[in-house]
Amino acid sequence: MNSTPTHAKATHPAHAAPASADRWADLLSGRHLAIVLVMASGVLLYAMNLYFTAALMPSIAADIGGEQYYAWVTTGFVIAAIVASLFVSGALGWRGPARAYFIAFTAFALGGALIAASPTMELLILGRVVQGLGGGLLVGLGYAVIRAALPERHWARATGVVSAMWGLGTLFGPSLGGIFAQLGLWRWSYASLGLFALLFALIAGGAFSKVQSSGHRARVPVASLIPLIMAVVAISCSSLVPVGWQTLGLIGVGLVFFVLFVIVERREHDTVLPHLTYRRGNALKWVYLTVAALSAGVMVEIFIPLFGQRLAGLNPLYAGLLGAVLSLAWVVAQIFIVSVQSKSGRSRAMRIGPLLLTTGLLAYGLLQVTEAGAGMVLLWVGALTVAGVGIGLAWPLLG
Repeated sequence: MNSTPTHAKATHPAHAAPASADRWADLLSGRHLAIVLVMASGVLLYAMNLYFTAALMPSIAADIGGEQYYAWVTTGFVIAAIVASLFVSGALGWRGPARAYFIAFTAFALGGALIAASPTMELLILGRVVQGLGGGLLVGLGYAVIRAALPERHWARATGVVSAMWGLGTLFGPSLGGIFAQLGLWRWSYASLGLFALLFALIAGGAFSKVQSSGHRARVPVASLIPLIMAVVAISCSSLVPVGWQTLGLIGVGLVFFVLFVIVERREHDTVLPHLTYRRGNALKWVYLTVAALSAGVMVEIFIPLFGQRLAGLNPLYAGLLGAVLSLAWVVAQIFIVSVQSKSGRSRAMRIGPLLLTTGLLAYGLLQVTEAGAGMVLLWVGALTVAGVGIGLAWPLLG
């Protein structure tokens, strides 16, 4: 959203603290600990949920059917999360972070309950949408309230802790999801996440009790969101019709809605992307296109556990771990690339990254064979590693 976000105002002093307070021990103690715990847990729940679902989806589809809606389980979640993230500033301005977090965690828990109780894939997708609304708020709040709720001396460390949750989600999400799938308890995995969300909804009330709202509500770019969502829905629906002219027609409709989105964005005051994106000669549009391409590569992960089970006969745990290879490579590459300081080195990384992603995914696609053995699975791992390194090289530098 193009409007400048307004954060909640803290009632405690954020400056003039003794040097001894500028330590991890101070951040991870007392009320500061509760605040960091809530912020980090919200992002961790979202991140783990992504990998939970990728590892669990083959078992879910086998249990309740609806395999034709396989991609919609993630599409519904992501669309809802994107929409909800645009309401973060307004939620903070309404009643402050305590109420905003309560709503976010409760929505996430409700979505988990709907998923756990779903007898059909259609109802499960509805639960994912509700869960995505809560998840989008949780991720946005995790970064938006840092400056309002913590003293300035802790901003950098708190941001690091919250960002590290993506790595933890990558490490533990697939294995935990795979274990639940292996035991035939996929419903309990979502119920467990829901219970944790309810617990943190209660903790948030006390953690942010002294942080007040700003009273300002930023406007949501509704006019831009409508054609953008319609574009995603139309293109996603192309997977539900027979391959042919109907598929091409729905993709064409999606592209028309996307063009309409750009037209609306150029004219509106409140926008999804900065106004600078649409100015001629500005490179920001290419940055966003690169981000979109990298994001599309990441979304391949939701199908990898399914391919692992169907083509190589992997059990749910190993299939889930296979699905996490791309993200693990991404995280490792990202750790190394952020230390590169030279402009030329960063430029090369941003150019090489998309090429590696494309090469890795093409290789992975060409290596898909039935009755794949251990050697072929290792080749899959290698191809996915190359793709993941490509994402990790470019992603952190695009900001």
